[in-house]
Amino acid sequence: MDKWIKKWFVYFLFVGCAGISAISASTREGEYVNNRYPLLRKPYMELPIGAIKPGGWLKETMERQRKGMTSKLDELYPEVMGKRNGWLGGDGDQWERGPYWIDGLLPLAYIMDDTQLKKKVQPWVEWALQSQRADGFFGPATNYPYELGLQRDNSEDWWPRMVVLKFLKQYYSATNDQRVLTFMTRYFRYQLQTLPEKPLGHWTFWAEYRACDNLQIVYWLYNLTGDSFLLELGKLLHLQSYDYVDMFLNRDDLSRINTIHCVNLAQGIKEPVIYYQQEPDEKYIRAVKKAFADIRKFHGQPQGMYGGDEALHGNNPTQGSELCSAVELMFSLEEMSQITGDIQFLDHLERVAFNALPTQISDDFMSRQYFQQPNQVMVTRALRNFDINHGETDLVYGVLAGYPCCTSNFHQGWPKFTQNLWYATVDNGLAALTYSPSEVEAHVAGGVKVKMTEETFYPLDETVGFRLSILDKRQQSVHFPFHLRIPGWCKEAVVCINGEAYKNYSGGTIAVIDRVWKTGDFVELSLPMSIELESWYENSVSVKRGPLVYALRIEEEWKEKKFEKGEIYGDTYHEIYPKSKWNYGLIDTKKIDPDKAFKVIVDQEKVKSDYPWTLDNAPIRIETKAKEIPSWKLYNDMAGPLPYSWMIYGPGTKDVPEETITLIPYGCTTLRISEFPVIEIR
Repeated sequence: MDKWIKKWFVYFLFVGCAGISAISASTREGEYVNNRYPLLRKPYMELPIGAIKPGGWLKETMERQRKGMTSKLDELYPEVMGKRNGWLGGDGDQWERGPYWIDGLLPLAYIMDDTQLKKKVQPWVEWALQSQRADGFFGPATNYPYELGLQRDNSEDWWPRMVVLKFLKQYYSATNDQRVLTFMTRYFRYQLQTLPEKPLGHWTFWAEYRACDNLQIVYWLYNLTGDSFLLELGKLLHLQSYDYVDMFLNRDDLSRINTIHCVNLAQGIKEPVIYYQQEPDEKYIRAVKKAFADIRKFHGQPQGMYGGDEALHGNNPTQGSELCSAVELMFSLEEMSQITGDIQFLDHLERVAFNALPTQISDDFMSRQYFQQPNQVMVTRALRNFDINHGETDLVYGVLAGYPCCTSNFHQGWPKFTQNLWYATVDNGLAALTYSPSEVEAHVAGGVKVKMTEETFYPLDETVGFRLSILDKRQQSVHFPFHLRIPGWCKEAVVCINGEAYKNYSGGTIAVIDRVWKTGDFVELSLPMSIELESWYENSVSVKRGPLVYALRIEEEWKEKKFEKGEIYGDTYHEIYPKSKWNYGLIDTKKIDPDKAFKVIVDQEKVKSDYPWTLDNAPIRIETKAKEIPSWKLYNDMAGPLPYSWMIYGPGTKDVPEETITLIPYGCTTLRISEFPVIEIR
């Protein structure tokens, strides 16, 4: 057992078995802040905003977001994001939507170092800080009469303040503005005093379900200030939070439909892991693990999401999944990953980011879907089998189609994903735990500044390269551990250093390369991808390769339409119609070798594309045999009931000829079939 592994093993054995009482009270690991005693020390720590920069396709994605709706929402949605917003001191919208926007706009502005976007952020920061009363409360304090399209009557609710806390934490990370610490200290003292009389559910139930967004900021502040009252507040917030542990371990809520709002689940699923830092009982981790297993079984979808339109709604692939759920689940997985270092959470994060997220936002970032379907063959304004319908607009692409919470909230997805590509480590090193082209500047080995450039087309490529530069010119070399995640789907990864084989690693582990490094050192991580077939609703099958799900390529026809005067969903929207067949079944996948039955074709020119997430730019396609199923027809502008798989000859397909169909990455599609019925042939 090498030196680092021994150290790591002893550390976690000590923490897990002997408790945390002997851990140093110091919060620093080199240059970075870790949990302060008695909180459980984290294996990974956030880097300051701005330390990580996107490259390659990720940079182009962020550029498109910067030029798109994220930078223009005050112009596109002025009735809410304009000067009347209550979080700018106005008499307009008082609730979550304005803070949601800033929660994504702020990290985008500082990651991209965009002066104009920083200027848009600053008034929101300043008003929040200056709105604090003598007792510590802050924010809008006046309720107003109903006005169409605005939320003006719940100004005192705890919930939207949690979102403000999130973006103020990020602001501190980017600027080190000490006013944030004073502000939060005063507010949290107010909370501790007031919550017994006015608990989280006093005004609305949203704060109870989403209390973890409050709780994690309390711990963050405690790590900086050491104020002991914050731990008392942490326990109180946990006690007043919705009891997810009981729900996950003792009840059957996740096996049924309509038991919980899908975004509440995406946000709240991390609460037991967040609180685990204060009370390191294994039941909190066990509860979350069981929750994910139950969600997969009863509501799961191939792209990493679950049927929730808006409440939980089962695993039929025509049930919708909300865009807010995708970005909030990503954030939850990011937060849990740095606390636990758990491969499951990291793999799941990539699955959502590389499949669900790209498809639900238009290529120009000027419109989005409220709900997406894994089997989505027509995007029209129509009534569908959703838990809730918003003027039949839930599938169409528009600025405000469906419900405007997602218009306000989707902006956090890519910036926070970028921010969580890299971490400082508890052993004074550097970690790349999710992969995308990027570069990071960070301190290692007690203060030596280095830059690591990640060169890759991942997830559309099997190799990830890392090139080191030592930025401290006084240092010729530096000794530190470099952590790399080996995904669970990878059977065996290969690491080469400077062109020479170093070591092979099994999937589902963290590879730690502990050595002396020099400028120019190059690490190549090879992650061989193979075809996997996963079983879903009605025994259907999805096709997966590496972190990507592959879906049927359907030719698309986009049509722009106008909303009628007086409607609240914006000016225009897009419908999308299929121009090719979609009703295919795969042929007897139990009797095939997937790597032989599915032909993977890589387009070397398209691999060079700056932006792969389009139908035409898809750099990888998979060809396989299938049969059309004539009985599988449209229903309510959706793919009709999914034929049950393994029917002998299938439903009326005995004499139907085989065809070669093309699959492309799910994230490149708008129309798609990703859960295929399987035709048994005897």
